Order: sequence, then C-alpha cells, then structure tokens
Amino acid sequence: MTLVLPYPELGDAFAADRMPPDVIHLDAAAAGRASRSVLRAMTDHLDREARLGGYIAQAEAADTIEQGRSAAAALLGFASSDVQFTESATGALAGLLTRMQVSRGSTVLVAPGEYGPNLGLFGMFGLVVDQLPVADEAGHIDVSAVATRIETTRPAMVHLCVHPSHRGVVLDVAPIASICRAFGVPLVVDAAQGIAHLPTTFDADAVYATSRKWLCGPRGVGLIAVRPGLLPDGMPALESHEANIAGRVGLAVALSEHLSLGPEKVRERLGAIGELTRHRLDGIGGWSVIEQTDEPSAVTTLRPPVGWTDSDLFGFRESLASGSAAERRIVATYAGPERAPLQARSAVLRISPHVDVRACDLDRLAEALRQT
Repeated sequence: MTLVLPYPELGDAFAADRMPPDVIHLDAAAAGRASRSVLRAMTDHLDREARLGGYIAQAEAADTIEQGRSAAAALLGFASSDVQFTESATGALAGLLTRMQVSRGSTVLVAPGEYGPNLGLFGMFGLVVDQLPVADEAGHIDVSAVATRIETTRPAMVHLCVHPSHRGVVLDVAPIASICRAFGVPLVVDAAQGIAHLPTTFDADAVYATSRKWLCGPRGVGLIAVRPGLLPDGMPALESHEANIAGRVGLAVALSEHLSLGPEKVRERLGAIGELTRHRLDGIGGWSVIEQTDEPSAVTTLRPPVGWTDSDLFGFRESLASGSAAERRIVATYAGPERAPLQARSAVLRISPHVDVRACDLDRLAEALRQT
C-alpha cells in the first residue's frame, strides 16, 4: 500500500528541528526523539544553574514552566492551577493514591489492558482490582454495561489507561466519565500513551501522563491534573519543589511545540500512520497485526510467526536494535505480557512511528520481518 499521509509539512517540520537519527526510530510509544529546541532549553537552563546557582535559575525559568503548565491544562481540559509536575507517570499515580486515602480492601475498576505496574501499585495500597465489561477481544469497553458494573461493585474509583502499553487500542473514555460522574465515583485516567497522540480532554477527576513518549520531552518528568475536591483538604502538593527543573523546562518547550504543530493535525496524521503501518506489515514473513486496521492509534503490535517463543521475539528485537537483522538499526519495543497481565498471554513486537516516519522506514522493517 502506498504511504500517503495527511499534512506532510507537519512531518517535515518535526524532522527539521531534530538531529538526523542514527537509527530507524519506530518507538515513540517508549521514548520519542527530543527536538533541538528542547535540548537547547535544557542545556541553557543547566548552564544558568552552573553560573547562577540552582534556585536563582529556577526562579528565572518560572515563566517558561508556567507556560508549560498552561499548555498541559489545555491538552487535558483542566485549569492551569490543577496541573502539577511530577517525576514520572507512575510517580504521579503513587502520589495520587497516597493522598486520596482510599481504604484498603476497596475496589478499583479497570480495563483488561491495565498497565502492569499500575496493578502493582493498586496491590501495594491494598485495593481489590475488578474489571470493566468489554465489548470485544481487543479490550474496548462495553459502555452499555458500565453502569451496572459500577452499581454492583460500588468501586472506590475507576482507573483507565486511555491507550494500553501492549496494544494499539483506544478506549472511549468520555461516556465512561459521564457514567462515573452520575454515580459519584472518581475517574482517574492514565494518559501516558495518550497525550500528544490522542484526544485527552474528558471529564475525569484526575489525568496523568509522562513527558518522554509522544510529547518527545525529556525522561524523568511527568505531570498530573487533579480536579478540585478530589483530594481531602490539607493534603500536600504532588509537585515537589526539589526537582529536575531542567527537565520541567524541556517538558514545557515540548508542550509548546506540540501546540504549535496543531494537536488535531498531529492526531490525524498519527492515526493514518497506524492504519498504513498495519496494511504494510500484516502477514509478512508469518507476522500478524493484532489491531483492527482502522483503530485510531499510531501503535501497531505484531504477533510473531507460529512456533516463536517470547525469548525468540526478545532476541529478534535485540537484533533489530543492533543492526544485525536489517541494513540499518531499527528501534522498536518488545512488549511482554507483564505489561498487561490481565489480558496479554504472550509478547508482541510494538511498532510506534512518529509523524516523521518515511515509507522507506517501514519498507526496511518489512524486509527484516520477511527474512525471519
């Protein structure tokens, strides 16, 4: 299938502000490539820390960081005052659970594709995990049955990953948010794979995300937005004053860049990239695409040929990264079942190109798959 994507100028602009890659990077769902502007802002801040001291440099960066806070609020549908910066998405969830003071033994409803480390946190806090009803094998939620499940389980909260880590599936969060609101049940959304990739404005009580994926900001920085009234009075802020300020500056610049590119255009192009990637790769060399072709996600996951073990798949991913399986090094993700233990039974190869992907990039991956 010919790779015809909308907004080619967007891909060109994205590529122009980045160093030429040394690899074929098909791994934005793990860590996107930062722009020159993000790198320059971070190094400039570190230079000021060395010249002025960390606290004066932080004070001088306040306007940039607040602009980032406003940009995040716009993307998530919150007020700027609701947004706090954290060290990671996982750290944001842990901090939120600590401050919500949910009683041990309470139920949290999740989708089958819930992220494994999140399930670990729920267990640490003594929460009982139950699943929302699904409409299909992919894991889309059966919205018509959500109200009944909430009524029968009386959960302390509903937690949704708008897009899971192990599969290119997009959950329709907005109608579930309305149901939760009607029952007075808090809805918390993990948007780590959603921000700068999918729509992330829904009427949730809290939404958290990371900097390093589709936003292409630095690692070690995250964010969370919390509606007033969710947390008990007197709870300490989730945002720490003692933090990686250079990382927050980089995140702020990445957020600004995303808004400048146009979030709707980015989403449309990424959705088209996902669809065309699935057309291009499905069936090659015995590999099969798991997602429906028209799933509005840029992520494609591939099931390996019959007879492969998870260890075989891990080794193939390593050979792609090292360059021994293709003419150029190709970066993708080995997504093991630990990422979604309620649903996944075996590992997959996750492909997640960003807006600058080229037809020849997918052709080279296809050739590597064909040769397995």
